[in-house]
Amino acid sequence: MKLHIKNGRLIDPANKIDAKRDLFIDDGKVAAVGDAPAGFIADHTIDAAGLVVAPGLVDLSARLREPGYEYKATLESEMQAAMQGGVTSLVCPPDTDPVLDEPGLVEMLKHRARGLNQAHVHPLGALTMGLKGQALTEMAELTEAGCIGFAQAEEPIEDTTVLLRALQYAKTFNYTVWLRPQDAHIGRGGIAHSGPLASRLGLAGVPVMSETIALHTIFELVRATGARVHLCRMSSAAGLELVRAAKKEGLPVTCDVGVHHIHMTDADIGFFDSNARVTPPFRSQRDRDAIRAGLADGLIDAVCSDHTPVDDDEKLLPFGEASPGATGLELLLSLTLKWADDHGGALPLALSKVTCDAARVAGLAAGRLDVGALADVVLFDPAARWKVERQALASQGKHTPFAGYELAGQVMATIVAGQVAWERKLR
Repeated sequence: MKLHIKNGRLIDPANKIDAKRDLFIDDGKVAAVGDAPAGFIADHTIDAAGLVVAPGLVDLSARLREPGYEYKATLESEMQAAMQGGVTSLVCPPDTDPVLDEPGLVEMLKHRARGLNQAHVHPLGALTMGLKGQALTEMAELTEAGCIGFAQAEEPIEDTTVLLRALQYAKTFNYTVWLRPQDAHIGRGGIAHSGPLASRLGLAGVPVMSETIALHTIFELVRATGARVHLCRMSSAAGLELVRAAKKEGLPVTCDVGVHHIHMTDADIGFFDSNARVTPPFRSQRDRDAIRAGLADGLIDAVCSDHTPVDDDEKLLPFGEASPGATGLELLLSLTLKWADDHGGALPLALSKVTCDAARVAGLAAGRLDVGALADVVLFDPAARWKVERQALASQGKHTPFAGYELAGQVMATIVAGQVAWERKLR
């Protein structure tokens, strides 16, 4: 199909474009930006006046809950949430049931996702069998099955020798290891940021040192092996300063933050609001401000939704018993734009964190509108405001600390491989 998107404000951070330009799509790929190719006759035209036309979002952490946790969410529900959020490529962690440690499981997941003809799903394979931190997985076979990297999800490796061997293996084959920095012992069982609020509420704490100690270990192993590591969902000012020093040293590391952590602090727990129980926990205002500053100065490479759908039976419990996690796919764009609006950030910079920069981290050919590139596009109204209402969310996981918030930036259409996969209203 030939598609012509006209009159929109086209923002493509990768190519430094922010101007009123038309976009032409042919056979699922970008045919031209600006002027129509010779002889181009559109099968369908979209008038995007008043809308931003941008690359489809790339989300670096979205739990789809399949296989094994279909009572929390299904591929159908979460892919629909991705479409309504403008997310066209997403990376999913390996902590399913069974764990993504066998090629057949990865192939099955990708086959299921392809059959829905919506977002492109890029699994992370388990770094160790069963995420138990002992025997390494067959990374080469998992890569052939479609894994783009390897991770431990929320299961830190206790034996540093195992992590060393994993990084040596990854370096040999040029794989990226995705790690959320957390010490295997300090903070274990914690449910809130260690500080005055947790003490006052009687909640077990997760100290910042659980992140910084893990970072010191990771960086020493990166120095020894030269392996490429992506640090997932950073949460603290002290941790970010260690990442800054590592990058200045030239270590091959990148990092992201969860979009909720750009806005929330431990004070948002309020009176034990289990919607605000996430992993890592919301930290202090100083930590949140450091995250915002790190986005502005380029320290933080990308923003992810940290989409973790949780069902009512596991969320509507006392804070200490509730499962951590919040829905994020449908909020990723608006909460990223909120950071730009609230703190004077440019719209192209904000979009880069969820498009081209996120794609670069994941090694994906996505998040940009180069001629010849796959035409994954989002159209959104930057001025339209919408209220976050739990039951209006497409995700099967309805829990979010932003319920009731009014946010700017409403997705109007999502295009995947040149096909309109979802639309709210087109003129």
